[in-house]
Amino acid sequence: MTLHSLRRKITDKCMRWLFQGMAFLLMIPLVSLVIYVASKGFKRLDMAFFTHLPAPVGEPGGGMANAILGSLTLMGIACAVSLPISLLAGIYLAEHGRNGKLAPWVRFTTEVLSGVPSIVTGIFVYHIMVRPLHHFSAIAGGVALGFLMIPLVTRTTEELLKLVPDSLREGSLALGIPQWRTTLRVTLHAARGGIITGILLAVARISGETAPLLFTALNNQFWNSGLNQPTASLPVQVYTYAISPFQDWQDQAWTGALVLLLLVGVISLAAKLAVGKMTAQSH
Repeated sequence: MTLHSLRRKITDKCMRWLFQGMAFLLMIPLVSLVIYVASKGFKRLDMAFFTHLPAPVGEPGGGMANAILGSLTLMGIACAVSLPISLLAGIYLAEHGRNGKLAPWVRFTTEVLSGVPSIVTGIFVYHIMVRPLHHFSAIAGGVALGFLMIPLVTRTTEELLKLVPDSLREGSLALGIPQWRTTLRVTLHAARGGIITGILLAVARISGETAPLLFTALNNQFWNSGLNQPTASLPVQVYTYAISPFQDWQDQAWTGALVLLLLVGVISLAAKLAVGKMTAQSH
């Protein structure tokens, strides 16, 4: 073995150890966060937390069932608002972004929206939906969260569609298939796994947002009676309980935070499983 090859092997091993060490250090904050939140919130994690309404101050027990249902409702509204806009915008940028005159402005708008603080989005929706109607609502909260999803899903859709080989598009067009059908049946089909992953990760991103909901959905201590009424949500409920002076509410705030972490973990795992299943079917 020459000195040059020995040096290369030593350098390779050192760099491998360095990268593995950095990956390990990256996991420390996440593992520490999960362990700390679990240690604080696990003691109040029971079936009553998922089935009961919040208890009045001074009464033991209670749960956050209305907040969990409200969060799921808000995420559903956010998806209904954002997905049609973001998917169509991403398709336009990927398929017509090179020649379209509108594409640079759409891309610039998406980049600006991705950098807007979430509280600014909440204030904006407050002024266009809450003030004119004179009441908070689940619809306003869902629209605010939908605005946060639009840039994430748009950029994900655009980048993943760009990764689809042009040979697939050209082969489809050569067979006489119209471009719109090629986009829907060939291009989107090839990138569907990554797009679904991006959507699920965007949902996980908005699931913990609190600031926009304080200005739009506000909160509710009871079951949500309608989409046009103030709605409880898990992040706002956790925030309300965490800043309260009552120990029982503070304990439930830790449990709510743990449920939020579990929710994000389940969504991320679902995204991974969806991609793995679609990849196996494509092969």
